[in-house]
Amino acid sequence: MARSKNIDQTYLLTQQYNDGANLSARARLHILFSTNPQRWPHWVFDRVTDPLTALPPDARVLELGCGPGWLWAENLDRIPGGWRVTLSDFSDGMLNEARQNLRESGRAFDFRLVDAQLIPFEDAAFDAVIANHMLYHVPDRPRALSEIRRVIKPGGRFFAATNGKNHLREMYEIEQRFDPDSDYWDGFSVADGFMLENGADQLAAWFDPVTLIRFDNNLIVTEIDPLVDYYRSGPAQKFLVGDKLNTLRAFLREEMAATGAIRITKDSGLFIAQRQ
Repeated sequence: MARSKNIDQTYLLTQQYNDGANLSARARLHILFSTNPQRWPHWVFDRVTDPLTALPPDARVLELGCGPGWLWAENLDRIPGGWRVTLSDFSDGMLNEARQNLRESGRAFDFRLVDAQLIPFEDAAFDAVIANHMLYHVPDRPRALSEIRRVIKPGGRFFAATNGKNHLREMYEIEQRFDPDSDYWDGFSVADGFMLENGADQLAAWFDPVTLIRFDNNLIVTEIDPLVDYYRSGPAQKFLVGDKLNTLRAFLREEMAATGAIRITKDSGLFIAQRQ
């Protein structure tokens, strides 16, 4: 069953993505313990700028759900000089962080507050649209995909990143072993939403062809605190305090004791779709 807070817009705006703190806690776990030395923003940008995508040197590009602007901050020296880039998010807090992170970039980014279900741009305005791990937060995904297709030029590309059903599965298994009767985790599973296993079918109604490229990576976690911070970045935050938090720490230490690490599956990838 999909976890309801994943598309609860009030919760997402007021508690989860009112600023970048929770997202940063999750990103830190990946930065510290990923087995693939290439960082995710670099890998995504490689796909976006691949000559096979055929984006023009003066491309107009829109990112939906830009968050703190990491995709662009980590690839500043690789952005083609003629590109006109619009960064958008449905959260003012996230958009402000993106502005701050890119304020000294020397690039003239455009920043807009945008709901992907009602994109405030003219038809065929962009050569490419990017949605990096955000479509599973959209309540009316068909409406959003219709809007995305509308604002992409014929022949343009849509880049949509998401996770697969096995992504971080060991973390969910740990949750169940730690407290199998509790529902306070209510985290961010993308089950029945937009994921690697069902994303192509959803995109195929609006784009053709649709190609999926997976990112080969896993986690080998050797420290407790970043893992605890990840767990506390979601709805469990208000429950994982005091004795409960200390018990979780002790439980994770025991989990790690046998081999010195907790090995966690990662399953992320990028759909590249074309508007005909």
